[in-house]
Amino acid sequence: MTIKQWPAGERPREKLLQRGPQALSDAELLAIFLRTGVKGCSAVELSRQLLQRFGNLAALLSADQADFCASPGLGPAKYAQLQAVLEMSRRHLAEGLSKQDVFTSPDSVQRYLRTQLQHQQREVFAGLFLDSQHQLLAYEEIFQGSVASASVHPREIVKLALKHNAAALIVAHNHPSGIAEPSQSDIRITDRIRQALELVDVRLLDHMVVGSGEVRSLAEMGYL
Repeated sequence: MTIKQWPAGERPREKLLQRGPQALSDAELLAIFLRTGVKGCSAVELSRQLLQRFGNLAALLSADQADFCASPGLGPAKYAQLQAVLEMSRRHLAEGLSKQDVFTSPDSVQRYLRTQLQHQQREVFAGLFLDSQHQLLAYEEIFQGSVASASVHPREIVKLALKHNAAALIVAHNHPSGIAEPSQSDIRITDRIRQALELVDVRLLDHMVVGSGEVRSLAEMGYL
């Protein structure tokens, strides 16, 4: 039976329009993106197979082109579509941050950082450079490291803060292990960055650690 033969309330597209996207499973959302299945397999069944192969939706979204296109029903066109959707999501969130005081909107900041860093396969250290109203001036990925660590140099962060004429800064990095708990080295480098920025009158507002579905704030934990 094809999806068109399903009861209207069970078809992913109609279900989304009637009940909203939050009512759909990962497989149903992916099926709407794929639009079609393959011979003998509906878009929903294909989506379930893909999620089983990759393990979860996050792993599928972060797959490189070779792994993505190796699956039946997927190819360069679908990969390009997916990357465009992900980038639109990032830009939408960035535009929101550029119009609000991010210091008073931690949920917005965390959502944005998750879209940028959660799916990275290697550790990436990034910065949100803010103006005097704490609105976003720029987002930059400053350092990239191995799966285990990134080599962070406070002087490079200071140079970028001056380049963007930033008044404040939020730094963040991901833990590819998926565990968002800050390490002792994370705490030490936070203090070094804070001291370096104070010399040029730039305030470090927070250091956030992005794990798998979770973000930990060193400011909230009392380290800033």
